[in-house]
This record gives sequence, structure tokens and C-alpha cells, in this order.
Amino acid sequence: MNAKRPKVGAGAVDLDSLRARAQLAAAAAGLGSVRELTELSVGGASLTYRGILESAAKPEPFVLKLAPPGVEPVRNRDVLRQARIMRILASSAGINVPTILCEDPGRPVDTPPFFMMTFEPGESLEPILRSDQALPAPNDVSGRALHAARMLADLHSLDMGSPELAAEPRIALLEEVERWTSALGTVDGQLRDGADEVESALRAHLPESFDPVVLHGDYRLGNMLCSGPEVVAIIDWELWSISDPRLDLAWFRLHTRSAANRFAFREAPGMPGPDEVVAAYESVSGREINDMVWFDALVRYKQAAAAALIVKHARRREGPNAAGDMAKAIPHQLRDARALIT
Repeated sequence: MNAKRPKVGAGAVDLDSLRARAQLAAAAAGLGSVRELTELSVGGASLTYRGILESAAKPEPFVLKLAPPGVEPVRNRDVLRQARIMRILASSAGINVPTILCEDPGRPVDTPPFFMMTFEPGESLEPILRSDQALPAPNDVSGRALHAARMLADLHSLDMGSPELAAEPRIALLEEVERWTSALGTVDGQLRDGADEVESALRAHLPESFDPVVLHGDYRLGNMLCSGPEVVAIIDWELWSISDPRLDLAWFRLHTRSAANRFAFREAPGMPGPDEVVAAYESVSGREINDMVWFDALVRYKQAAAAALIVKHARRREGPNAAGDMAKAIPHQLRDARALIT
């Protein structure tokens, strides 16, 4: 699902003012001077910029993540919350994330918060969801996916005893079902055909929960920077939460085979299958994973709901025929979800 999301926030960003703020934050952290700042992305829950830090050693690129101006920086717009989890992860073995350099709390909502992090070179590509980019070599695709699976096990092994994590809410599995049920309740009837049956089946077959862990929330290769067969860094932490580890694992599995994903464009030679992903995960976690069928159904329900929201917003902007192919795929994905939990 790569439809462009609407720009978030009511205010425009003055790049000169943002660069001046970045300069002050960098100077306070002893990082040198900010030589330039250019826009990378303004869609989604936060705004992303690339800049250059001029220090005594040599110029170094950096990335700045800014909360959208004009709205409260809460939930997935809370960039400082993203920085907090990335700081925790940076000190954990086996988990690759960019390094947080500095941050500025701003004065929301007119002066939004931001953080700066290292620029990590690498390719960000979702193999089965993109058709406009050349695929890496099969060995690289395989290496990236299996490295990501092992790194996911390391993420889920993170010590949950820190004060920062203790203060975070734990999301129950039923809450996750209700989240996507609520989202589907906001769209046209045609976009949610079959959703009620899936919801009922998910509720009726709710599995016993694993102990909660830190989740990425959108764990797939498209949210990683990769080089060759290696994952250089996991990025885009807007949706992180604490819940059952199988939520991340099932979402990652969904992005390995186009036959299981109604929104895929192609197969990716070299991509390991869903069971291989679980085996790689188990090899690091040391824990046997069960009840994945229920989670496989849930992530299809989630994907259908997320797609329905994209279609709804696209139709508001562009008319009733916008995102037509995506709209056609939604009921098929809901039927697939229902078929998994009969």
C-alpha cells in the first residue's frame, strides 16, 4: 500500500526558521553548525528533512524529524516519543537504528518539536509492494528478510524494566481488534463488506497472549535501510507500542508472499516464506511461536482497514473513482482473513 497519504498539520513550515532552530540545538549538543536543510518527505504523521552538519572533522549528513505544525504532537505525531525508543534501542545488542543526535521540544502547536538523527546510507524498498523499483539480487532479498526476522527477535527481547517502558500502556489483543473495527466503521459499506464476520471470528477465537514486548508497529523491509543482504537500520518508529510479539511477526510475514497479500504487485525472488521467517525468529528468541493463524487473519483485517482509510481520504480529495484498484482488493483481503479462522 503505497498511495500517498495526505499532508498532516494545519501550518506551513518555514525552512529558514527550522534551520535556525536546528542550528541552536546542534550547537547546544556540540555537533557543529547546520549548513543546509532540505525537505525529504512531508506526508504521513511527521515531516522529514535532510541536512548537513559542518564540524571540525568533516561534513556529516543528518535527518531531522519534525512534528506537523498546527496540531498537537500526540500518538504517531509524537516525534520525541519516537526519539525515546530509538535511544533505548541504540544501546541494545542486535538492533540497528539511527543514532539520536539532539532534540528540541518546541512550543506546540505553532512551534512543533523535532529530533535530529544520523543519516544512515541504504536502500528502502518493499519488495512485493513496489513495482517501480528494480529488485535486489535474490541473495540480497533473502539476506535482508532473514536478518530482519532475527533482529525482530532481538527487539522483542528488550528488557522491559526501564522506567520509560514501564510508563507505556500495554495493548491487549482485543484492543487491537477493536482499533481496526473502529477504523472500518468510518468507511463506506462497500469498503467494509465482510468486515463484521471477520471481527466476530477474531473475537471468538482470541488466543492466549504472550508477555508484552516493544513492537515496531509496521515491521517490514520498506521501513528499513538495507545494503546488500544486511539491514543497516530500522526506521519509521511512529507506530511503536507494547503488546504481543506475534503482531509484528505476522505483519512481517504478510509482506513475504504476494499470494497472501492482495495489495502486492509482484513476487520477489529470494524472499523467504512465512515459515522460514518464523524459524529465523525462533532461532534467536529461543521460543516456539504458536497460534500464528489467528494473527495472520488479524493482520489481513488490519491491512484491509488501513487500505480502506487510504481510499476514503483519496476519494475526498480526488473523487469517487480514486484508488480504485486498492478499493477492489479490500473485500478480497477480508474474505482471506475470514477463511483463515473458520
